[in-house]
Parts: sequence; C-alpha cells; structure tokens
Amino acid sequence: MGNSHIYTHEIVIITGMSGAGKTVAVQSFEDLGYYCIDNLPPALLTTFLALMKESERNITRIAAVMDMRGGEFFESLIDALDLLEKEAYVKTRVLFLDADNETLVRRYKETRRSHPLAPQGLPLEGIEKERAMLAELKGRAKFVYNTSHMKPRELRERIGNEFSNTNRPKFFINVMSFGYKNGIPIDADLVFDVRFLTNPYYVEELRPKTGLQEEVSSYVLASEETQMLITKLKDLFEFMIPQYIHEGKAQLVIAFGCTGGQHRSVTLAEYFGKLFSDHYKTAITHRDINRRKD
Repeated sequence: MGNSHIYTHEIVIITGMSGAGKTVAVQSFEDLGYYCIDNLPPALLTTFLALMKESERNITRIAAVMDMRGGEFFESLIDALDLLEKEAYVKTRVLFLDADNETLVRRYKETRRSHPLAPQGLPLEGIEKERAMLAELKGRAKFVYNTSHMKPRELRERIGNEFSNTNRPKFFINVMSFGYKNGIPIDADLVFDVRFLTNPYYVEELRPKTGLQEEVSSYVLASEETQMLITKLKDLFEFMIPQYIHEGKAQLVIAFGCTGGQHRSVTLAEYFGKLFSDHYKTAITHRDINRRKD
C-alpha cells in the first residue's frame, strides 16, 4: 500500500457480467486517455504488460476488457492477477460490472443476442452460470458497479470521477472550417453556415489570401453582421458546451462553412478556436484551405 509512489504503469481490468455495460466502460476509459484492449486473453496479460513496459510509445495507463468471450482463457485471470500483484512497477485495479438478473435478461431480449454461456438456451440459464463462475473475481474487485438502474451517461460519469487524471483535459473541441462546394464534413456535430457574411473573395486584393492572414480576418470581423453573429454564438456555446460535458460527451466538432472554405469560415474557426482554448483542449482544422482553384 505504501509503495504506490513507485508505480510506473497502471492497468484496469474491466470485467463482470455479460450485458452489464463493459462496452460503455471501455469507451469511457478510452476517452480518459487509457490504451484500451477488448477481449484480451488473461493468459497473455503479463506478456502484454512486459511489452508495454519496454515500448518506446510510453504507454503507462491501460484498460483491458476480459470476459466470457475468452472461454477457457478466462480461468487463468486469477493466476494473472496473482502474478501482477507481485510486480512493483504496475498498479492493478479490477472494475467489476454487475446487474440484477431481471435487468440482464431484459437487456438480452432488447438486443436479441444469446448469452455466451447459453447460446442455445435461455438467457437466465447463462446468467446464473456466469454469476457463479465470477463470484471469486467479484470478491477481488476493488470497484464493483451495479448498473441495473444506471444510464450509460451515469456510468461514464462514475468512471470519470474514479479514474480520470485530473491533469488531463476531459473535454476536447475541434473547430473546423470548410467549403460547401466540397461538401459538409460528415464528422461535424455542429455546423454553422456563414455564407451570409460579406465575402472577401470579391475584394481583388483579398481574393488570393485566406482567413489566416490579418487583412482578411480584419475585413470579416469588421462587419456588423459578423460581430452580431459572434455575440449570439458565444451565448449559445456558453449554454451548450456544459450540457454536452454533463451528458458525458468527450469531444465536440464545430464546423464553420462558407462557399470555398478560404476566407469567412477560416476567420470564424480561428476566432472561436482561440476563444475555446482558454478553457478546453482545442484544435483548429481548415479542411479546404489548400483546395483553392485559380
């Protein structure tokens, strides 16, 4: 217990009842910056950690899902945990996800999937068999979450509270500019059409430039319409972004579009990207800025 300061690696074993929320859990750990592995055979756990320790990628936080899909390999998980507890460099924690039988049966009926331990039988038969097999592992888990009455958002929030690194930003914003003539970006969460703003394209000396250059950005930002838009969007974002965070969203893509993706959209993306960076981890992407046709 007193040697926690010497740990250089951390691994979280995500396990528990089938249908209790392991998919949501591993996605949550991925959002927190863990290197995630789904369905890792327990027999390979110590080998994998040894490779990670020697890797040049500096992977130190790992989350691995281990469940009944591993078949006979799952029986070796207890032995693997015993070995890991003897290693001074790795901190091992087990997160066990549980739910009552009624909830698990209902979830299997909703998804129309068969239980891995009763592929031809009733879901309850497999659930009871699985619960008995996992009893010892549940007893060794430091974290046991009963998800019977837990929404996915609530599970993500609990994992975030328990396992997040407070030095790492929990929410990421990517602000993007694009040109409508090249299509709307498919990965955008919010799209704002700024084609109604005065277009620098029709100013001869500004046409060959982009919104990254001060002459263009000043021209766009100087208009009354642009300033009114900025004021209204600030108010909108101040309301919406905390709601997304509360809902458990890990990242947000905000896209500004103009005709060619050269002037107005670039200016607005730069403006809001710099504004967001004061509070969130932010990236700015200009999708079409190099697609100009002379």
